Amino acid sequence: MRRLAVITAVTALGVGGGAVVASAGTQSPASRTAARPAAGTLSWGECPTDVTGGAYLADAECAQLQVPLDYTKPNGRKISIAVSRVRATDTANYQGVLIANPGGPGGSGLYLSGGLARWLPPEVAAKYDIIGFDPRGVESSKPALSCIPDYSDPVRPDYVPSSPKDELVWLARSKKYADACAKKYGWMLPHMRTTDSARDIDEIRKALGAEQISYYGFSYGTYLGATYATLFPRHVKRMVWDGNVDVREVWYGGQLKQNEAFERNMKLWWAWTAKYDALYHLGTTGAEVEKTYYRIRAEAKKSPIGGKVGPSELDDIVLSAGYHTGWYIPLAEALSAWAANKDARPLLDLVSEGGGDNGFAVYNAVQAVDAPWPPKWKTWHNDAVRQYNSGIRFNSWSNTWFNAPIHFWHAESGRAFKVGDKHKKVPGFLLVQSTLDAATPYPGGPQMRKLFPSARLIAEEGGKTHSNTLNGNACLDDRVAAYLNDGTLPARKPGQGADVTCQADPRLNDPNPNAVKAATAPQGKDVLIGRP
Repeated sequence: MRRLAVITAVTALGVGGGAVVASAGTQSPASRTAARPAAGTLSWGECPTDVTGGAYLADAECAQLQVPLDYTKPNGRKISIAVSRVRATDTANYQGVLIANPGGPGGSGLYLSGGLARWLPPEVAAKYDIIGFDPRGVESSKPALSCIPDYSDPVRPDYVPSSPKDELVWLARSKKYADACAKKYGWMLPHMRTTDSARDIDEIRKALGAEQISYYGFSYGTYLGATYATLFPRHVKRMVWDGNVDVREVWYGGQLKQNEAFERNMKLWWAWTAKYDALYHLGTTGAEVEKTYYRIRAEAKKSPIGGKVGPSELDDIVLSAGYHTGWYIPLAEALSAWAANKDARPLLDLVSEGGGDNGFAVYNAVQAVDAPWPPKWKTWHNDAVRQYNSGIRFNSWSNTWFNAPIHFWHAESGRAFKVGDKHKKVPGFLLVQSTLDAATPYPGGPQMRKLFPSARLIAEEGGKTHSNTLNGNACLDDRVAAYLNDGTLPARKPGQGADVTCQADPRLNDPNPNAVKAATAPQGKDVLIGRP
């Protein structure tokens, strides 16, 4: 799961249709306050502000929790997990602990205590102790992995090799990165599996004194949630998984499916841009806009835009349009500014540099040991060439190089953990999936529903934004709020399809630039959920 953005959350609470189902662990009104979990071994204090989403931590408290590096050796070496909390204020209707993860793997989630407190309807958020955390190796947890801090700084070689020599340049870079990670963190790399992070969540639960937890996972966070629910089903109260990973494709196959889906979504953005050619002058058809993009890309290879935006940087910038429609307007304006007036400032504002490589390091570390990858580079090469030559141009090579350090990784991969609830111990919960999600294509939703018989699937028909709850579509957001509020769930229908279908909100799914006074990049949840 590479990168995503989403628009700020709706705050109106509504009640979704369907039957009311009592979730496991629901307490009687008389016992709720008395059963409030204690802080346990966590020592709460001020939160850092110079971190991802630091503004959301203004009303939170933070702590570090010691956990085993290796859960087969619980008394051995320890690492530290950064945890944050916004406490419940509606103690009369207390619903327990709600833990959240933003995806990645490698995404920082410490800010999510304050983030969910703002994005959920206030009367729902008030009933929970909302917990954010940085998974092992991430940002405020200790240690925080960083292998080559300037690895992704501009200007990088073109993702698309024009010769075997170009491919060897990227292979050498990828090997150098993997070697640096092993030199610094070889002792930790074997213990970065998703199962390790799921056990860390259970340590957080114990430290909070909670018998059960509720959980909200976005993107890769759905796989982490599924892993937790498989390992600890009796400790689950409520769960929302938004943008579900297809567990049949963990992880190599999933990259290939992503490439196909992003090609589709980029063409959707180019077609949208063509509708407004009077504003952007990039082409009157999607094909013309696509041609314009690749012309600008070729020029950037010869002479980087503003000295910093080469072809690889340009691909990374506009990839956001494939994740989230909130980027449609600002990215079209940025390309138009350069194409029409050679104004590089909007693109330069979006270049990523100087931020370190923590998210990238953890991304590779987790995916490398979670499941096997093809042992021969020839397989990677042939798949990239096959997709690129078949018209899947935009993401085939860039995604290859984003994962290429794994080919040289110095830690063994195990078998992919089999998630699922064959004993039907997990209480009813919500899955949400947009049908045109590129980062986690739609089949992941029905597959998760199949593996968890208590799950209910809400499909957002036509939705192009990844992990799109808490983003303004009332049909989605009201059902999530109702479920978290009191356990309301739709009935589960026979068959393998969705249990509820919501239409994508056209105002968000196909924004009208003529109705927007000034284009702004997505904020809040938009820039914090998904790819590290």
